[in-house]
Amino acid sequence: MHLPEATVASGVQPNAPPMTTTASLPITIRQVTKRYGSMHALDHVDLDIRSGEFMTLLGPSGSGKTTLLSVLGGFTRPDAGSLRFGDREVVTTPPHERGVGMVFQNYALFPHMNVADNVGFALRLRQVARAEQSRRVERALEMVQLGGYGMRRVDQLSGGQRQRVALARAIVFEPRILLMDEPLSALDKQLREHMQIELRQLHEQLGMTTVYVTHDQREALTMSDRIAVIHQGRIVQLDTPRALYDRPVSRFVAEFIGESTLMPVTVERGVVRLGSQPLTLEAPAGADGARHLMVRPERLRLLPAGESGGGDPTDNRLSGHVRTVVFQGDSLLLQVTLAQGHGLSVRTGIREAGAAALQPGAPISLALAARDGVLLAPD
Repeated sequence: MHLPEATVASGVQPNAPPMTTTASLPITIRQVTKRYGSMHALDHVDLDIRSGEFMTLLGPSGSGKTTLLSVLGGFTRPDAGSLRFGDREVVTTPPHERGVGMVFQNYALFPHMNVADNVGFALRLRQVARAEQSRRVERALEMVQLGGYGMRRVDQLSGGQRQRVALARAIVFEPRILLMDEPLSALDKQLREHMQIELRQLHEQLGMTTVYVTHDQREALTMSDRIAVIHQGRIVQLDTPRALYDRPVSRFVAEFIGESTLMPVTVERGVVRLGSQPLTLEAPAGADGARHLMVRPERLRLLPAGESGGGDPTDNRLSGHVRTVVFQGDSLLLQVTLAQGHGLSVRTGIREAGAAALQPGAPISLALAARDGVLLAPD
């Protein structure tokens, strides 16, 4: 699609005047609880967000992530718990006294104001001098690639440009903490992916502590320093994007973050078996009993006919037949039925050896490295 004319592929405008922020603040959340009747929206949540960190709250609808962001912004009062910005307890502080920037899902722009007036609204509330207001507004617009757009009406802007105006309004008063509630959800896929990179670059340039809410796991993996996965009002895993993807701690996280196949296995005295077939895997101590084996589709390697296992002697060989072949441009997504009867998803490059011959019903052999199978406790 055609991106807004203010957009440049390199991200934040290289010639934009620098915006310096007061030192960012860490956020400390302790035992924060919020109930609606008998339902726990937040269930004794503990979370430490580092100064200058890009933290994403990730979870499905109804998980509690937006409620937690609302608590941070002061729009929801928790039933119990402590919330500190730096050394300051703010759990009872009203929103306008917290000094945080906020970008809402629907942008919440004022339709009767032009772009400059929308961006400068927070400065007028703080009674910043008019000349300083103009300087800061233009600087903020330059940073989000909307220099010269100040006199335009909101209804003259594209969706991506409105999102930039909302972001400029949130950063114009140089807050120490920036909160964002699914700000890219209304954009189409190409622009959304472009804006993910821009937001990350802007965060690095400004250095403010950023808390970002999304239900889009790819968006979270792209942008975050760390991700807090929230399910039923609790943080079920907190880790870096790579650690979350490579080493989920539960079936829920494994299925929510990226594509995966889970198959029932048994572990006895450290030996993992898929049906009757022993597998070479990294089984944690005390893992005996029923488990799930998680496999990412791209971690399986297609073995050409006649190849017995691959270069690494610890690779596991899995055999079966192809059920479906789906062309996805640079890759093929295969649905495979293993000899043990379990279904498995496999992603392979279209130019991989043997890929061109894959057809439904064809036999297939796969290699799985020991480090690429993850054992998870049963639900």
